[in-house]
Formats: sequence, C-alpha cells, structure tokens
Amino acid sequence: MRQPPEISLLIVADDLLARAGLAALLAGQPDLTVAGQTDCGPPLDALVQAHAPDVLLWDLGWDFGEAENGPLLDCLADFTTRLPVLALLPDGEDAGRVWATGVAGLLPRQVDGGQLAAALAAIAAGLLVIDPRQRVSLAVPVASPPSELLEPLTPREADVLALLADGLTNRAIAHQLAISENTVKFHVQSLLGKLDAQSRTDAVVRATRLGLLIL
Repeated sequence: MRQPPEISLLIVADDLLARAGLAALLAGQPDLTVAGQTDCGPPLDALVQAHAPDVLLWDLGWDFGEAENGPLLDCLADFTTRLPVLALLPDGEDAGRVWATGVAGLLPRQVDGGQLAAALAAIAAGLLVIDPRQRVSLAVPVASPPSELLEPLTPREADVLALLADGLTNRAIAHQLAISENTVKFHVQSLLGKLDAQSRTDAVVRATRLGLLIL
C-alpha cells in the first residue's frame, strides 16, 4: 500500500515555550517532520529558503488582538503568498483579519495533536481548513468596490480569480492550471491591483459585486 508523503513544516511563534509545546505535540504524529522553529523575524525567511517546508504552523499567541498587531499581520500575509500557512488563534474575534491575509487554515490554539496533524496534511494537499466556531467571524469589512475595473482582466487572470473564489491556495492553483507557483503569485498580485483589493478575500468580494464571478 502506498504511504502518504511526509510533510515538512516550520513552527512560527514569538513565544519560545509555545514553539516547544507545538513541536512536542506533533512529535508522535506520523508523516510529519518539524524542520525548524523560529519567531516572525529575519530567521524565518532564512529557514524557509534553507528547508523549503511544505507548510508553516503559525501560533499567533494568547494576546493577539490585545495590542497593535499590524506588523505581525503584514509578516503573515507575506508568507501566505509563498506557501500554505495554518494559523492558530486564541479566539475567533480576529478571525476575519487573519483570514484576509490568505492563510490556508485557521484553528483555535486549544487544538489537539491529531486535529493539528490532520489540518496540516489538508493544507499541504491544497485544501482550506476553518474551525466551525471561527467561521462566523470571517466576514471582513471592505471598502466600496469600484464601479468598473481599473484595467480589464486577461483570460489567465480570470482563470486564477475563479480558482481563488473556490478557496484554492497558490500551490493548488498552479497544479490546476499547469503553471508555476511564482506565475500564480504574479497573477494574484495583478488581480489585487486591478480590483483595487487589499486581500484575496477582498478581491473575490469585489469581483462578485462587479459581476465577474457568480458564487
């Protein structure tokens, strides 16, 4: 019987004890390898380049939302364009803003090892994972969309937009369209610019209101 491929991941958290706890929680899970642990700083980019992980497991900490977290969200958004990210939140209050960064999964911090391993396997396969308790908090306020596109979409951008609306990650879109992941990132950035959108979610909302998508 064919064995599932092993999934390599990096653990990201500002708290050293949180990183160690997550590593210990996943230690007994089959088909998972923790390639490294770090905070959201320069070492993270170096580790991603050195280990080329399949996914990132990102613990946002217990006090997320209680202080200024714009820089953290910017850092998170930068890496969600590069590989699937599973984010852990203390509660669902800030789920909408975190989801808008393009994460592939969103779970509460009180998740057990089996659920965590299953979610990591799912996002590595190109799926999206959302805890039911956080689903109601995913509405993201957006500004009024333009009455028309700033510039017409190319046929390939329209293809990428349709797959974004289906919730596919960059990696899954690349596989579906038989193009490179870097090409998908280029098209996504172009879509955001043409739709004057701040995130993938915002782009889908604006495209729908412009009649470019039927959901």
